[in-house]
Amino acid sequence: MAKDIVPIELGLPEGDVTTLWAPSWREDNDDWEAFLGLGEDLYAFDSTAELLALVRSGAEQDLQDHPSWEQFASSDVLEFRAAEENCYDLVGVLELLGESPTESSVDEIDQSFAIARSIGEVCELDTVTKFFNGNPVLASVTHGMDEFYGREGLKLWKSIRKTAAKGWDDVLDAIQGVITSPKLDTAEVEKARRDLETAEAALPEVEEEPEVEDSSPAGYPEGSIWAKVGIDPIRIVFADQEFLSLRCYLGDRPVFLGDGDQVYVFTSGRGLGRYLADNDDSTLSRVATYEQIKIAATDGSLDVHVTDDNVYVFAGLDRDIEVGPDMVDSDQLGLAVEFITDLANYIGDAELESSVTGRGSSLRRFIRYVLNPDDATLLEPSAPYDDESSEWRDLVDDVEQLVTTPDMT
Repeated sequence: MAKDIVPIELGLPEGDVTTLWAPSWREDNDDWEAFLGLGEDLYAFDSTAELLALVRSGAEQDLQDHPSWEQFASSDVLEFRAAEENCYDLVGVLELLGESPTESSVDEIDQSFAIARSIGEVCELDTVTKFFNGNPVLASVTHGMDEFYGREGLKLWKSIRKTAAKGWDDVLDAIQGVITSPKLDTAEVEKARRDLETAEAALPEVEEEPEVEDSSPAGYPEGSIWAKVGIDPIRIVFADQEFLSLRCYLGDRPVFLGDGDQVYVFTSGRGLGRYLADNDDSTLSRVATYEQIKIAATDGSLDVHVTDDNVYVFAGLDRDIEVGPDMVDSDQLGLAVEFITDLANYIGDAELESSVTGRGSSLRRFIRYVLNPDDATLLEPSAPYDDESSEWRDLVDDVEQLVTTPDMT
């Protein structure tokens, strides 16, 4: 396939459509860019079969002037399908902006903005070009996730969200307004559909790995010792340091690697393994299956594997809280609260537990609101959120005092 003509899929208010895009190319000392269409219309279809039928028909359209058109038009039929990386969910942009930024969401929004802007320029859609030219803050997504760390980054993300909320629907309406599907011969569409199905059926079958029965919890490698002993490695991430430790539950009671007053933590799996091989603590070592871990640590076979639901990230939450509830990742906050509650139960500190589960303080109300989004009885906290953020930082400082790296003997 000629790589300079690309099948793409667009997610629009009236549904997903597929079309062709010719990214920028140079001809006669001029730069060009085009989409499948004619004049002011952008041709797009509900299916790849319709797209293929249009190309086969030889109907007049602007891409016929592209230097690689003939090569593309004679490509294998499967080359007319839009690859996953060329699918742009334009209608989903506002939803992504409503969540906390991630590497993938920032990249997806950047790509959606880029293709929308290209359509606006090629199709001369004033609504689209004014939206992008008049809001330079939108270009921040081109620099990736690095722009959105910390308090200032979250403010920037919120600014982009507010800007998009005011104009993105108009952008979508403008693009939807130039989309048209020219009438096609029904028989040719059906023939294209059969050709695609035949080509897809002829593809080599991908052999699936046989299913292996495994009683281990989701997330642990097959045969992992952690699944057998019922003790979990955990990772605790603070602003300037992250640690590994162990925890299990005896009934509903959390038991950490530690002395009952503090949790023993380590900066690496190797350090944790060395401690387990040469030492016993005063709490977790009383668990019957602890000896199996000690043996594995001694013979060097222990692999410290932490599952996602055992990672507790405190780093950055204070900044998110300071910006407001919309910026706080409820899953991250929920896990942090889980760790604090477990820690409080382990050391027998009712006051520490009530700091996140009780009622009364602004921080407690903030936490309850974020973690219970469907509870209509809860009032949204009001800005500014300095008190909540300060109280959270003090709480995390207390938590950090309750973890320690033990002496290695």
